[in-house]
Amino acid sequence: MIQVVAERYMAEALKLARNGLYTASPNPRVGCVLVRDGQVIGRGWHMRTGAPHAEVNALNEAGDRCAGATAYVTLEPCSHRGLTPPCADALIDAGVARVVAGMRDPDPRVSGRGLARLRGAGIAVEVGLLETQCRTLNRGFISRHERHRPWVTVKLAASLDGRTAMASGESRWITSDSARRDVQRLRARSDVVMTGIGTLLADDPSLNVRLSGAELGCSGQVRQPVRVVLDSEYKAPGSAKLFSLPGDILIYGVKPACEAGCSAVRSQAVQVSVPAISGRPALDAVMRDLATRGINEVLVEAGATLVGALFEGGLVDELVLYLAPHLMGSEARGLVELVGLEHMADRIGLEWVDYRMVGRDLRLTARVAQAPKAV
Repeated sequence: MIQVVAERYMAEALKLARNGLYTASPNPRVGCVLVRDGQVIGRGWHMRTGAPHAEVNALNEAGDRCAGATAYVTLEPCSHRGLTPPCADALIDAGVARVVAGMRDPDPRVSGRGLARLRGAGIAVEVGLLETQCRTLNRGFISRHERHRPWVTVKLAASLDGRTAMASGESRWITSDSARRDVQRLRARSDVVMTGIGTLLADDPSLNVRLSGAELGCSGQVRQPVRVVLDSEYKAPGSAKLFSLPGDILIYGVKPACEAGCSAVRSQAVQVSVPAISGRPALDAVMRDLATRGINEVLVEAGATLVGALFEGGLVDELVLYLAPHLMGSEARGLVELVGLEHMADRIGLEWVDYRMVGRDLRLTARVAQAPKAV
């Protein structure tokens, strides 16, 4: 019975943490519930970098009732001073008697130090309640610290026979308005929306979020993701739509920035030179660089070649596929370009995570089999 009650409080903390789904990054999404004598006395969540953390918000709501309380928090309280003071110290100063953390913080500046500080102050500490759910909520933050690369989701839209465009390249629109609106939510929770130069030249995408905070169910202004283009020779034309829209842009190529042909975008994007593999940007180097920039989650909206290269490089964690109820024929273009898979043993394994109807289309979500299960 005691465990069930504790899980209920942690589940409430997780619900609070989800309020930061579209705003908290690059910080983790964190929620906190303060309980005393069987009553919730304070609730808090972290909105964005520089704003008070979840524990502080909960303590402020509880006021002078914190002494002897139990704090249920989805992530280990921080122990370092960044833009805000350490939350571990705030809990200690408030007289909290017990802290139940969903998981240890993977950030090396914290990782165990917050828990140790609490224990050193005589506070009872427990770790691991609903840990799988806590890790899932912050999968990108965890990936950046544990694997030194972001969590990568590939989004694809296809007909029921697995086609993404007609042979001519015509692709608007395969899926319904409802599915395209749903993609806006994927973009909004992502730090980066990535594409390749081929898709940029063929489709001239915006790659931005076109839903308001109210439509997303969050307070404050919508955070636009960084737009990333993989462009070996920096050939992106300055007339491309994304250059006329607000927000940061990174272009990854293999030549020294602006060596040739890129004057049109020089002032509109940051150009990053990375090592080349077969004349194209090394994808693992791109991901490592993004991690150093504080990027937690990457959404890839690209063609079959780039998507295939990401799968081949073991850099895809999740696939979100929107299937439309029509057939486009054998001449139309396929989903993913994968070469060298000659035997059944060569297949890339996926595990179903979710399936649901979005308007008239079916949205399938699958996790790459080797991706960390607890993330």
